[in-house]
Amino acid sequence: MGVKTSLSAADLAHIESTVAATDALLDRNYPGDDGSRQPVHTLYVPADQFSTSFTADYGQAALDAVNSKGGLEHLGALLGQDEELAAAVAPRVAAKLASEPIEDLRLDFEDGFGDRGDAVEDEAAVTAGRAVNAAVEAGTAPPFIGIRFKCFEAPTRARGLRTLDLFVSSLVESGGLPDGLILTLPKVTTVDQVRAMDFAVSRLEEVHGLPAGRLRFEVQVETPQLILAADGTSPVARLAHEVPGRISALHYGTYDYSASLEVSAEYQSMEHPVADFAKEVMQLAVAGTGIRLSDGSTNILPLGEGVEAAWALHGRLVRRSLERGYYQGWDLHAAQLPSRFSATYAFYRQGLPASAARLRNYVEQTPGAVLDEPATARALANFVLRGLVCGAVGADEVKALTGLDQAQLSALAHPRLAVSTSK
Repeated sequence: MGVKTSLSAADLAHIESTVAATDALLDRNYPGDDGSRQPVHTLYVPADQFSTSFTADYGQAALDAVNSKGGLEHLGALLGQDEELAAAVAPRVAAKLASEPIEDLRLDFEDGFGDRGDAVEDEAAVTAGRAVNAAVEAGTAPPFIGIRFKCFEAPTRARGLRTLDLFVSSLVESGGLPDGLILTLPKVTTVDQVRAMDFAVSRLEEVHGLPAGRLRFEVQVETPQLILAADGTSPVARLAHEVPGRISALHYGTYDYSASLEVSAEYQSMEHPVADFAKEVMQLAVAGTGIRLSDGSTNILPLGEGVEAAWALHGRLVRRSLERGYYQGWDLHAAQLPSRFSATYAFYRQGLPASAARLRNYVEQTPGAVLDEPATARALANFVLRGLVCGAVGADEVKALTGLDQAQLSALAHPRLAVSTSK
């Protein structure tokens, strides 16, 4: 070679010791996405409405709603899809509403349930656990399901903990925890409330003989104090590091957050500037941690005389969230499911040709008009993979366009996971 290196073994050892703590931090606190499925939405319903037929009933109600107003292709036109795109999206949405109309369901014991007295809520919490397991056994449960209980503020903390305890205990006693179980902690204000939740679920794991870390939970970001604390720091950025591996997602709460900043009711929206700021902070806070993000909801429902306008609004907001890297959002009514899936499917179908071409060029090392780096290739693979998993695009068309199957896409999108599973 003719040229000697200048750094000594001692120099290199010093560098290694200097960055050892960084290596440990990245390995523990920034593992990246785990490659599992993320639902495109979460539907909130009062907890006592759930039954084994609930999912199918909601899917039928969604189909009835859209068919009564011109059908899914007409809905596509309302959402700005051209004829070709609407014709491609409509049958896929129809199939989705018939087979899996709800990807993630939250049985609500908070705002959607209210205060009905302890006896009523106790019974509802136990019944909910049994009903979830009955639906799982019958094959009618959504892939993801769980509860939102009351928050850990002083007036409702004991009630929220009791409902959480009864629901989890009921699940364990009636058949065990479903694979897609999700627990939601609302109106979080401080890191201490998340620590308290971590302790609560840890104790439930111990009491019921569950593996440590089995009970993960979502945090709803609905208060400004979680975005900016009195000392000028951002508590939401600390959450992943205070309870590593315990939080599965952060969900933005449109109306509580906006109201707390005194935004008048008329202007409270997922696209208000205060919402965009909070959601950008949330994105920064969880980047690389593996914690996922969900946007909030719109309370303008497709009912009465304003159905088409509400669908157009909902579809536009869904698309807006997707474009900003929020791949999940809240729905509040069966009639929002058609616009949720139509807008989502159009997003992935419109982006598929260009993303697939760039991905194929990258994999095959074919020169193209865009020179993509590995990070961009991961994003391209993840985009195509999300579209495939949610049903927007088919495995055959993805294979034809990219030359890749789902396993290969997943390995490209999540290379760290692929390496760890191959060892």
